[in-house]
Amino acid sequence: MNVSALTPSELKLRLKTAGIYLQTGSFTTHLKTTIPSVAEGIGLLYADYPLAEQDCFADFHVSLTRPRNLRRWFKPQVLFLFDGNTIFKPLPLDQAFPMLEWGLNWCVSTHVNHCLMIHAAVVEKGGFAAIMPAPPGSGKSTLCAALVNRGWRLLSDELALIRVGDGNLSLPRPVSLKNESIEIIRRYEPNAIFSRKVADTIKGTVAHMKAPADSIARAAEAVQVAWVIFPKYQAGATACLERLPQSRAFMRVADNSFNYSLLGLKGFKAMTNLIDASLCYDFTYSKLDDAIEIFGALKPQASNNNHTYANEL
Repeated sequence: MNVSALTPSELKLRLKTAGIYLQTGSFTTHLKTTIPSVAEGIGLLYADYPLAEQDCFADFHVSLTRPRNLRRWFKPQVLFLFDGNTIFKPLPLDQAFPMLEWGLNWCVSTHVNHCLMIHAAVVEKGGFAAIMPAPPGSGKSTLCAALVNRGWRLLSDELALIRVGDGNLSLPRPVSLKNESIEIIRRYEPNAIFSRKVADTIKGTVAHMKAPADSIARAAEAVQVAWVIFPKYQAGATACLERLPQSRAFMRVADNSFNYSLLGLKGFKAMTNLIDASLCYDFTYSKLDDAIEIFGALKPQASNNNHTYANEL
């Protein structure tokens, strides 16, 4: 059963009482909240996601609630709880749904250490995936949103998960956009579904774009990583894809990893396998149509035809 099988009132009631067991890729989150904006965001952006059986195993148990003090009523705030414990400082209540998304990213990046975790978007087409590591402000999420609205499958907007030993995991959740990128993607794909914009967050104005239903339905489909591409938006620049030596790409991906050092030798081997299987590039762009054209012309290296990653996509 998907979230869309519940009416808005049923969804709100279940979130308030027993909670829901939401499946996103390979992870199950037990989520509870009494905050209407969170229920509305779940109903809108997670409509196509499956619900696990009630009281099943959950990787994460989270809830969003109001503080039990005067801030419950005066300049109201929201708390993100993990296993019943407060994780972050409270935020204004208006930021409850973005806080949920940031909190879920924290759950994965903090606890999924059987994977090499890279701050990167991941998209796939024709059975081959492109990993796009980049720091904030690079245009990574804008490019990711454009690609998944032009036929690429969304594996992740925020975290590339390379399972140590045998492949990759997907995390197809809503794409996080901020500031000018929100309207850029609205104009680029008028049919895309967005949460409402929330202003004055630590990241500026933010909104989340619904993941394509096809990406969610194909979450268990195997892929091969073929490209590691470092994107950078530069106003007025001509789109340019420049080959990058694998040795340099290795170090830059490691710099964008959350737990490369923590994994030690296992992390080194996982990174080595990833880079060996990939063609690596720097990519500068300003126009999304030019970027789509260049990505559409990408070809995997010949050795990829005989190399398959086992995974739980």
